[in-house]
Amino acid sequence: MFEPQAWMLLLLLLGLFAGLASGYPVAFVLGGVALLSAGAGIALGLFDASFLEAFPNRIFGVMTNETLVAVPLFVFMGVMLERSRIAESLLEAVASLFGRKRGGLVVAVLLVGAVLAASTGIVGATVVAMGLISLPTMLRHGYCPRLASGAICASGTLGQIIPPSIVLVLLGDQLGNAYQQAQLQQGVFAPETVSVGDLFAGALLPGLGLVGLYLAYALWVAWRQPERAPALRDLPPRSWRDLLKAIVPPLALIGLVLGAILGGFATATEAAAVGAVGATVFATLYGRLGFARLAEVARETVKVTAMVFAILVGAALFSLVFRGYGGDELVHAALTGLPGGTWGAIVAVMLLMFVLGFVLDFIEIVFVVVPIVGQVLLALGVDPVWLGVMMAINLQTSFLTPPFGFALFYLRGVAPPELQTSDVYRGVLPFIGLQLLMLAAVAAFPWLATALPDYLYG
Repeated sequence: MFEPQAWMLLLLLLGLFAGLASGYPVAFVLGGVALLSAGAGIALGLFDASFLEAFPNRIFGVMTNETLVAVPLFVFMGVMLERSRIAESLLEAVASLFGRKRGGLVVAVLLVGAVLAASTGIVGATVVAMGLISLPTMLRHGYCPRLASGAICASGTLGQIIPPSIVLVLLGDQLGNAYQQAQLQQGVFAPETVSVGDLFAGALLPGLGLVGLYLAYALWVAWRQPERAPALRDLPPRSWRDLLKAIVPPLALIGLVLGAILGGFATATEAAAVGAVGATVFATLYGRLGFARLAEVARETVKVTAMVFAILVGAALFSLVFRGYGGDELVHAALTGLPGGTWGAIVAVMLLMFVLGFVLDFIEIVFVVVPIVGQVLLALGVDPVWLGVMMAINLQTSFLTPPFGFALFYLRGVAPPELQTSDVYRGVLPFIGLQLLMLAAVAAFPWLATALPDYLYG
C-alpha cells in the first residue's frame, strides 16, 4: 500500500503529463503543477513548505550561472549565420562539388549539416535552410522522397551532438551540479567538477562517427539502389573562389570556437562570445547585415533564450516539489534495486529518455529528468563525461522520433506539397537506427567519449 506522500507524488507526475498533453506552455505547466501540488500537500500536512524557501536561491543561481550565458550567445551565432544566408551559400557550393555524382546531393546535405552543426548548433535553422534549398532540387531530379527527407532531418540533428551544442551546454550545467552533489553525499568535500568543455571534447569523436555512419548509409543506398539517388548533370559550375568564399566563414568559426575551448584558451561562454562576434563580422563583410536583419536576429535570440530559461525556472520549482515528496529517494531506490546493478540502472534511464523523446522536447528532458537520475547514476561511479555523451546522443533521437520530432515539423513546414508526411516519417527511421547504433557503440566502448577529454585535460 502506497504512503500518502507516494500518492501525492503520483498525482504530481500525472498532472505534469496531463498539462503537457493539453498543449499549454511547458514552463507554466512545470511551475503551475508543482505549485498546485505543493499547495495541496501543505493543506493536507503532507508537504514541508520550507522546501519552497529554496526556490529564490535556485533562481538566483540560474541567473548568475556563467555557463548558461553561453546559451544566448550560441543561439545568436547560429541565427546570424542562418539569417545572413551564409549557410545557404555553403550548401549551394558543396552541392556543386558532389551533385554530379550518384548520391552526391545526399552527401552534400550530410556534409553541410555537419559543418553547420559545428558552427550553429540550431536544429531548426539547419533543417529549414536545407529543406528550402536542397529538397525541391532533389525531388525534381528524381531522388527518393524518403531518402531526401530523412537525410535533411538527420543532418539537422547533428547540431545536438557535434560541439558547440546547446544540448551539451545545458547537460554540462545539470550534470556538473549532479556530480558535485553525488560526491558530497559520498563524503567528498572537495568535489571534482565536469565542465561544458569536457562534454564538448567527449562528444566530438561520437559526433564525427555519426556523420560517417550517415555517409556510409547514403553511399550504400546510391550503390545498391541508384534510382533512389541519381546523378545530376545540369548543376551550374562554381569557381574555386566561390567555393572558398562559401566555406571559409563556417570553418573559421569552428576553428575559433572549438579551438579556443578544446585548447583550454577560453571557457565555453567566452568562446560563444567569440563565435557571436565572428558570425556578425562575417555577415557584415559579406554585405548581408543591415539594421533590420540585426534586429531580427536579436528578437529571435531573445525568444529562444527566454523559452529555455523559462523552462529552467519551471523545472527548478518542479524538482523542489518532487524532492519534497521524497521523489529522489524513490528514484534512488528504484534504480539501485534493478537487476544488473549499475548497468541495469543505465539501461533503464536510457530507455526512459528515449521513450520521453517521443513526446517531450530535449530541454524539458534535460531540466526535469537529468537532475533526478543524474545524481543517482553518478553516485554509482558512472563517468560523468561518458554519461553526458550517452544522454546527448539519446536526446538527439528526440528530434527524429514520430509523432513529435521537431525536425519532422520543421521540414514539413517548408516542404513542397507533393512530399507526403508518411515519406518524412519513414525516411528518418534508418537514421534513428544509426543513432541507436552509435549509442550502443559508445556504451560498449566508453573510450570513444573519454579518450579525447583525457588526452586534452588529463
